[in-house]
This record gives sequence, structure tokens and C-alpha cells, in this order.
Amino acid sequence: PIHNYLYKNNGDLTFSDKSVEWGFKENNFSNGAAYADLDNDGDLEIIVNNQNKTASVYRNHTRERNPEKHFLQLTLVGKGKNSKAIGAKISVYAQGKIQYMEHVSTRGFQSTVSDRVHIGLGSSNLVDSLKITWLSGEETTLRNVKADQLLKITEGPDVERHNLLEPSMATIFSPVQPIIPYVHAEEGYNDFKRQPLLMSMLTTCGPIMATGDVNNDGRLDAFVGGAQGNPGKIFIQNSHGQFEESVAESFNKLYTDADALFLDADGDGDLDLYIVSGGYNDYTEADKALQDRLYLNNGTGQFKLSADALPKMLVSKSCIAASDFDHDGDLDLFVGGRVIPGKYPVIPESFLLQNNGGRFENIAPSKAMTLSHIGMVTDAKWIDVNGDGWEDLVVVGEFMAIEVFLNNQGKNLTSATNAYFEAPLTGLWNRMIIHDFDHDGDDDIIVGNLGLNTQLRASPTEPITLVYKDFDNNGSIDPILSQYIQGKPYPFPSRDELLDQLYSMRSKYTDYASYATAQLNNIFSASELKDAGEMHATTLETIYLENRQNKFIPHTLPAAAQFAPIYALTLIDYNKDGNMDILLGGNQSSIRIRMGVIDANFGQLFEGDGKGNFTYISQQKSGLALTGDAKAMNVIQVNGDLYLLVGINNVGVQTYKLN
Repeated sequence: PIHNYLYKNNGDLTFSDKSVEWGFKENNFSNGAAYADLDNDGDLEIIVNNQNKTASVYRNHTRERNPEKHFLQLTLVGKGKNSKAIGAKISVYAQGKIQYMEHVSTRGFQSTVSDRVHIGLGSSNLVDSLKITWLSGEETTLRNVKADQLLKITEGPDVERHNLLEPSMATIFSPVQPIIPYVHAEEGYNDFKRQPLLMSMLTTCGPIMATGDVNNDGRLDAFVGGAQGNPGKIFIQNSHGQFEESVAESFNKLYTDADALFLDADGDGDLDLYIVSGGYNDYTEADKALQDRLYLNNGTGQFKLSADALPKMLVSKSCIAASDFDHDGDLDLFVGGRVIPGKYPVIPESFLLQNNGGRFENIAPSKAMTLSHIGMVTDAKWIDVNGDGWEDLVVVGEFMAIEVFLNNQGKNLTSATNAYFEAPLTGLWNRMIIHDFDHDGDDDIIVGNLGLNTQLRASPTEPITLVYKDFDNNGSIDPILSQYIQGKPYPFPSRDELLDQLYSMRSKYTDYASYATAQLNNIFSASELKDAGEMHATTLETIYLENRQNKFIPHTLPAAAQFAPIYALTLIDYNKDGNMDILLGGNQSSIRIRMGVIDANFGQLFEGDGKGNFTYISQQKSGLALTGDAKAMNVIQVNGDLYLLVGINNVGVQTYKLN
């Protein structure tokens, strides 16, 4: 037997274990728990049923020890057969805060709680307003209700119709009709049929976006990336602020667009278009559909594919970052390798492309050897981390550390990660954005991660681990994820999931009991594990990296930023205070059924204070209400107004206007 658990709500969507401190010390087999104010003193006692023992009653001493804390209790009387008013909704407004609850007595574990509604008020001795919405739809409203009392409220005609409780609020953003008429559609590949032990699908990487003035008319135009079978498109902004599809170039539908960038690749003064090819789909290793594409602009916004500008790059890639790496007057490129289709998580090749008059050569093998196979890259940015006037490279990825490569005056790139971090920050990183958020003269970084709203937990002492190899010699890589449970590492896949990938294990684990306590060293022999690849992740939080005296200091962003994986980031100074604010988007629906859809990010705005601190702006105030998997965010100016463009997977480009 073990003791029962009790967690304190910290008020920031996190909870602290207070089990032993608050009296849950006894080890029991318990099978029922409920709460009620048994001594009518304004705090709740806990009653627990124990198997083959007397019940445990835990008296609450909060009111005796903290008389400054207040409460309100309600007994609701409903009409007709619903005499207990089950299903009534209660909203309580006090000291600028809102509490909302639904009156349902079956809240306890295998038990029923008291039908008396208990409301904790903290230091407030007065409720500004109290609204009850009965199951019939009628409303009862009370105002200026004194604390520390039990009220009996009977369902009846509304005491007072009002708008006080739900005031209209001017939002920061307002949804508008999409200004870019693009519909994103994928062909519905199921990556799990190819590699059953994937954690999430790798096919769903768009729609991505890039913006730039392609026809030199002073207005920003846009490219929206496509998926296999549904090619990307360029949209030209006209003088009325409308975006019209360019018919000058038809993009090939074989490709999955993973990133894109407008840049002057050939030095002729106009913006060309580089499109990164990614995805997983049904692509084979070294599939021709994985080759990147460079489209050259003729100066009027018409593009033509340059057939020989790029070297062979036949891996699924994720990102592009441009910088004049060697200070020769043209833009060089880093392109990150994401995955080898069918062989996740074998590390693919990444590319450092030197620009030689509009033709690009991969110089990573000679000038950045460790960069060539750094990991499953998801994003990269050029940033002068040491202030020597030469832009260095920061690279992130799945099961990767945040890697720093110093630019040695254009001669080569050398790893300097250990010099800039006290300890490696390995994570399931997705996207990042660069800015001097604290106004100290150097650039800081915000990096999107998986977040904390999943079954996975990781720390430096208890990391999540991915072990991979073709264990059954059938030509398919078998990635086995494990995480710590009560101090011991266990495989994350269930028995059924493991056997879907490793059919040969059926004779070893004939039932669930035999698999229940198995660890990796039970499933595989030491010789089988000896040459297996291994990756780790020690942090899952989305973070702010403060650049302080040539060190990156990690700070966890507020709890709201951890609701879902972050795949889209952009900047905006929405209140024009001179401090940059951040917009985060994400979610992951193409994930294992057992993990469940992670979709709690509705588009988030965080206000920056210019000192490296960020405050979450509620959805009610921000006006953002995105649904689906956000893969890209851009802020664009149209006729003097700012618009937020959000690429939603299998939907298109949703649009919000800054009010």
C-alpha cells in the first residue's frame, strides 16, 4: 500500500504535492474519496474509504489557523424533480477574479460529495456579484454578497437581467475573412503504418509561409507552401490590399514544402524563392521529391525554376536560414535535415550552402563537419552570439541540444555549445525566434518545445530516452521511447504497440502481465542494445534564452506557453511601448491515439516588458481563438493595418487584424 495524494493548486496551472505535509501519511488501500464541511466552519474535510479498514476522516484546520481566509456556501433548490439543482452553473466575481463551477455532486472518486456548493474567497470578504444559471436556462443574480455565510437560493424568475457579469471587452485582435485565399490539403498519409512506434506524424509540416516584395511595388507579397498533391502558391498584394494568386509559375505537386525564404540568391536586386522539401509521406530514401528548389525572379514577380543552382539534397528537410557567412557580399544558406523517410530517427544530412554567384555548393563536410549530421533539425537561426561581427549559427531539433556554432571569420563553423550553456539543454525543440528582448544590446532566443501538457516528463536526472535499431532485422528501424516512472525507466509503448512494430516479440510477451514490469534491458539483451542508437531529452518546456555575458540563461515561459507543442512564433509590438511581444501557435493532432490530441493552444499573446519577462494575455483579451495545428505565423502590413497570418494544417491561412 501507499499513501494517498493531495496536490495544492499554485494558481498558475501547476500543482505541488502536499500529501504528507497536509496529513496523508498513512499507507492504505483506498477506494473512495469525498469532501464536505462536516463541522460547518467554512473549510472542507476529506473522507476516504479504506479496504478492510475503517474510513479515514481528515479534519481541515484552515479556518482556525487562517481566519483571514473567507468562504461562501450555497444550497441550491431547483424546480420540479431536479430539487438539488444538478447542472446549475455558478459564476463568482470578487476582487477582479472569476470563479466558475458546475453543480454536480458526483465529483469524488467512487463517491458523492456534499450537495452544498463551497466557494473559497481568499482574502476577499465580499462577493461583487454571483450569477447562477439554472438547468432550465433561467438566471439568478446577486450582488454585494457578504462572505462567510451559507445562502439558500431557490430557482425562480430572474432577480435582475444584467450585463455586468459578462462585460464586452475590446480585444487586441479581431478575426477577419482570410486575406490570402489558399486552402491547404494533404493526401492523408498515415505515417504510423510505416513505422508504428512513431510518436507523431512527420508528414504534416505545413502550410508554411514566406513574405517579401517580389515585384518591387513597395507592398509585401506572400508564398504559402503546399503538400504533396496540392502545390504551394504565390500571392501578389495589389493596391487595394487584396492578395491575388500569381499564375506566372506553377509549382510541382510532387513536393511537401517544409519551409521557404525569399532572398536575392543571384545578386540581381530582386527576391528569389527558395523552397525546402520535407515530409515523410510515401517517400523513399533519396526520393527525388526531397530535392529543394530555387526559383529565380525576373524582376516583375515571375519565377522560373533554376535547374542547376543547388546540389543534390535528397533527405527530408525542415528549415532554411540565410546569412553572408563568409562576408563576400552574397547570402549563404544553412538547410536543416529533418528525417530519412522510413528510418526515423536515423540522423539525416544537413547542409551549409556557400553562394558562388547564384550557384550553391555544400561546404559542410569541409567547413562544418559536425554540422553535417548534427541531428533531426527543426530550426536554425544566424545570430552574432559573441559580438565579433560575424554571424554564428544556432540549431535546434528533436532529441537535440540547443547547438551553437561559432563562425571563424568565414573560414569554418566550430561547435561552441558547451561554452554558451552551463549544461546541455536537450529537448523536443520545434521552432525559435531571435530578438534583443531585454534591450541589453545582444540577441536573445525563444525556443518552442513539446510543452508540459502530455504524458511525458523529463529532467536532467530522469530524461526521456529514444533507443533505436533494426532489432528484428527486417529492414525497418525500431524506435523505442522510454521514460521514468517512480524512479525507474520503462518503455513508453504498450505491449500491443510494441508488437505492432516487433512481431517477433509475441512469443516472449504472450500476455500483458509479463510485459507490465519489463524494462529495456529485459526486452533486449545486452548484445542487442550494444550497438543501438540512443537519444535523450531533458527538458520539455518552451523557454526564453537570455543572452548574458556570452552565456545563454534559460527561463521557462509562463504556464500557458506549455499547453501544447509550439510550431509557430512571431513578434509584434501590439501596444507600441517599444518592447517586443511574442505570439505563439502550435498543437499536434497527428499523434498517437494513446497520447491524445494536444490542442490547448488557441494562439497566444505574451506581453514583453523589455526586461526579458513575459505576461500571458488571456484569450478573452487577445481575441485569438485559433483551432487546429498552427504551423506558421507572420505579421504583415496591408494598407497601413497589421494582420496576423496563421497557417493551419489541412485548413489554410487564417487572418486576424490588430485593432
